[in-house]
Amino acid sequence: MSRSENTQTLRVPIEGMTCAACVGRVEKALTATEGVAKAQVNLASETAQVQINVPASAATVVSALARAGYPARLQTVELQIDGMTCASCVGRVEKALEMVEGVVAARVNLASETAQVDLPDGALDPAALIQAVAQAGYEATLKSSGDTAPLQDRKEEEAEALRRKLRIAAILTLPVFVLEMGGHLYPPFHHWVMQTIGMQTSWTVQFLLTTLVLFGPGRQFYSKGLPSLLRGAPDMNALVAVGTLAAYGYSSVATFAPALLPDDVRAVYFESAAVIVVLILLGRALEARAKGRTGAAIRALVGLRPTTARVERDGAPVDLPIEAITVGDIILTRPGERIAVDGTVLSGDSNVDESMITGEPLPVTKSSGDRVTGGTVNGTGALRITATHVGADTMLAQIIRMVEEAQGAKLPIQALVDRVTLRFVPVVMAVAALTVLAWLAFAPEPALTHALVAGVAVLIIACPCAMGLATPTSIMVGTGRAAELGVLFRKGDALQSLQDVRVVAFDKTGTLTKGQPTLTDFDVTAGFDRAEVLRLVAAVEAQSEHPIAAAIVAAATADGEALPKVEKFGAIAGYGVAATVAGKRIMVGSDRLMTRRKIDLAPFAAQVAALGAQGKSPLYAAIDGELAAVIAVSDPVKPSTAAAIKALHAQGIKTAMITGDNAAPAKAIAQELGIDHVEAEVLPQGKVEALDRLRATMSGGKLAFVGDGINDAPALAHADLGLAIGTGTDVAIESADLVLMSGDLQAVVTGFDLSARVMRNIKQNLFWAFGYNVALIPVAAGLFYPLFGWQLSPMLAAGAMSLSSVFVLSNALRLRFIPAPAATQPPATPKEA
Repeated sequence: MSRSENTQTLRVPIEGMTCAACVGRVEKALTATEGVAKAQVNLASETAQVQINVPASAATVVSALARAGYPARLQTVELQIDGMTCASCVGRVEKALEMVEGVVAARVNLASETAQVDLPDGALDPAALIQAVAQAGYEATLKSSGDTAPLQDRKEEEAEALRRKLRIAAILTLPVFVLEMGGHLYPPFHHWVMQTIGMQTSWTVQFLLTTLVLFGPGRQFYSKGLPSLLRGAPDMNALVAVGTLAAYGYSSVATFAPALLPDDVRAVYFESAAVIVVLILLGRALEARAKGRTGAAIRALVGLRPTTARVERDGAPVDLPIEAITVGDIILTRPGERIAVDGTVLSGDSNVDESMITGEPLPVTKSSGDRVTGGTVNGTGALRITATHVGADTMLAQIIRMVEEAQGAKLPIQALVDRVTLRFVPVVMAVAALTVLAWLAFAPEPALTHALVAGVAVLIIACPCAMGLATPTSIMVGTGRAAELGVLFRKGDALQSLQDVRVVAFDKTGTLTKGQPTLTDFDVTAGFDRAEVLRLVAAVEAQSEHPIAAAIVAAATADGEALPKVEKFGAIAGYGVAATVAGKRIMVGSDRLMTRRKIDLAPFAAQVAALGAQGKSPLYAAIDGELAAVIAVSDPVKPSTAAAIKALHAQGIKTAMITGDNAAPAKAIAQELGIDHVEAEVLPQGKVEALDRLRATMSGGKLAFVGDGINDAPALAHADLGLAIGTGTDVAIESADLVLMSGDLQAVVTGFDLSARVMRNIKQNLFWAFGYNVALIPVAAGLFYPLFGWQLSPMLAAGAMSLSSVFVLSNALRLRFIPAPAATQPPATPKEA
């Protein structure tokens, strides 16, 4: 990447180019973009060299590529940011990162103290990002995966350091407060001080102790706040620094240079400066403690990872650290132990507690051939397991990664907060200055005293901390609780988007149903032997991975008889399969396949009508081009499906089913479950078009799709929100916005319930944070003094400011106790979280 005075050149990796025509389209799209002076695209390296004119940016180029259908290959760099104290800090760090050449977008989270930066893959050294943050007045370090535990240790160290500073500041401040305020509370104490040590000595002692408080435990406010003020980007520390220094400076003049002040305004406010520091440190300490609790879900997940495992090496069991386990190792898991990594059971029988993954409380029976997940708890049996996924590839590691990404997300609702808080501190300082001038011009004597008190109170009370914490703390706690309930928000903005969903479309097989069909009907035409046809059909279906195929094979092999050899097997997506068995050409599939091959289905018309009325999906078998059998399987509906559909209806959400089944059985199942709309006879590649047809019938809102299979991935990506069943395929999960770790559809209701509670919690926090400042800044400025004689003490302002942040954090922490909606009945309209 290079730059001249008004232009810069970016090197952007591009995905999806396959030929020279793609190159031409990309170049045309780029050169047509405003701000792009020149673009050269290289197919071999799959990159584009783009020269842009300022103020166009990397984001401009990335957007143009996305619109053209050739997205830029981006990487996300995560930084740990130290020194942020309020929402203004967040805005300044984001602005500093976005100003770095090549950065597409930056998202900064005050609650987790992290920044996620999107940039073209390999386009920028992270050191440039760290330097940009440093120039903005903060410290940044590169955050690598697995940093969660060290981060928690660092947060605990930070909280302990704050508690230590608070203790020192409180001990030093107590004598100051007693000397100055004791006489107001108990007048004889004032007379005693005057008669013993005298006023001058009292003020000198207060000066010494306050100096120790401000430049000892309170030094952090000045070391951070004053430089930010000099840079023209004041933050919350600057407000505290200016306010306390004003009170301290005025009091110092009154103590050591009294001739500079009129006698009627000669007073000291050492106790205000010292108590402000104590109260703000108290608020910071409480805030740090609450922040630590917001990451409880991540800590709990990390704690599920075993540190060692017993592995078979050279025929003997050896205890090894978890990092030493490789794919293919045989792991011995004793009763009561956590399973070390994802794997397949080689031998043994046991019950495994998978509640930490699925949220389901009942243990699951495991035996040879079953898959197990690392971090789950083995029951009373011993298991020998072959490791299939280790390290960062395990399901637990992926869950931790997904939760961390969701917790670092920035919702659309945060945009307003960012715009306000970036300008908030400078506006507050201007209001404080006007307050002082107004009091000096219009206040009764002693005007200077009133002006000082009001100006300091405005500076201290107007803290944007609560604004900055309002959204991210709710997201952190809410997504963490969701993970505990088996709902993973892969994309944090799905939290807000779920509130706009008006239609939920479900795939049928494996989503609404168990995905474990059983053979119920197998009728043959005259001249065919049922047992022989079943063997031939099962031999073909044994080559397929479809659940219906498994049901047919299970029925044919129930007596233990081997199936004949299959040749020339082929699958026709959405239609069926065909192969040669024992010299005969066998076809098995839907009516579409038979019609396509000109095979008359009339002999089975009556049976098919009866099967459809029962909600069964018929298949046909043909041998050497002649209709041989009609086959029906029944895939039981999941026990939770009807309750989940009913619960969605109770929330005003319509439901739809998309299936490849024939219309009659599909409508029978939909009527049984209470589903509003059916898209039947849909080919796998037609699910996207089915979603578009559903959208056309909607009057507003968003469309969500729930699926579990490989063929659901395009629909999951195409829907406004994709919800993947976690028991499904990795491809489906990667295409989704939410992952429902259990196959229980009650998790869909849980997702909507959680979204509603988290968004309500965010709005409560924002209302408090903004309302607090709107209500109390006028009081601090003294607008009500002429009417009621109200003037807010700076000490009370400091206490109220600290409490605002603690309130927001405490309100967010209530989300940790969200109950799972009842599985057997629809939940009532969610109450306050």
